[in-house]
Amino acid sequence: MTPVHFSFSSAFILGLTGLAFHRTHLLSALLCLEGMMLSLFIALALWTLQFEATSFSTAPMLLLAFSACEASTGLALLVATARTHGTDRLQNLNLLQC
Repeated sequence: MTPVHFSFSSAFILGLTGLAFHRTHLLSALLCLEGMMLSLFIALALWTLQFEATSFSTAPMLLLAFSACEASTGLALLVATARTHGTDRLQNLNLLQC
């Protein structure tokens, strides 16, 4: 495994562990998701450049578009949660009270 592959794999794994273990605030969960998507985007773009495959050149841009949609949806949920509950702590959210 090259150092470049190792760094992007470790960035993805760190984002995944941050999402799994440090879920106190919705904002920290969204930041971990964005870190995971950014590492996937850069790894996919470098993979496309490494193999010089023109058929896969649209895949990083498609992933980036989905990442932007995910970020805007997450930000909208964060604002809605902060307005209705007064905080973004995930412990205060209870789906049974909705």
